[in-house]
Amino acid sequence: MTTTLRPGEQDVLLVVDVQNDFCPGGNLPVPDGDRIVPLVNRLSAQFPHVVFTQDWHTPAHASFASTHHKQPFQTTPVAYGEQVLWPDHCVQGTPGAEFHRDLDVTRAEMIVRKGFRPGIDSYSAFYENDQRTTTGLAGYLRERGFRHVYLCGLAFDFCVKWSALDARREGFQATVIEDATRAIDLNDSLAAARQEMAAAGVGLVQSARLAA
Repeated sequence: MTTTLRPGEQDVLLVVDVQNDFCPGGNLPVPDGDRIVPLVNRLSAQFPHVVFTQDWHTPAHASFASTHHKQPFQTTPVAYGEQVLWPDHCVQGTPGAEFHRDLDVTRAEMIVRKGFRPGIDSYSAFYENDQRTTTGLAGYLRERGFRHVYLCGLAFDFCVKWSALDARREGFQATVIEDATRAIDLNDSLAAARQEMAAAGVGLVQSARLAA
């Protein structure tokens, strides 16, 4: 018998980067990224506490292929390791950086903007890609008394994965609501993400297990 999960006061829903540029028609679309929006809205209504993240890059960001005069999805070495180079996306103040028009953000208790430092990318909601520079989210969640982070949003194999891994690193339980995410699957990154999260103790559930 499958146990129903009932979100409580120590649980928080982390909605990752459901923005125009990550949806069909955007500059870095995740396949079917917009399809999760109704489900994310339903989940937001089920959880007593909700936090959103928003990719928020400067123009000519170091993670953009155009900045390096290279093609998207090539890589380049940077101070913190190998950086995948992306199409320009989620640039501050542009329509692509806005949340999807159908996404209900009214229940967001906090919106974490990430990737705004020009020289460093940020997949995780907790850390920049150097894995040292924090966003402050972990401290916020601890001060609020949260213990379990449930994650949804875009993309499963990048920002959702890194956020889940860093939630575990910071001592929180972490569970990804799998049908409320979509993946880019760049060079088998989807399979690799599953393995990494399983090794770190990140749970995977379907939204049907959560009490309505």
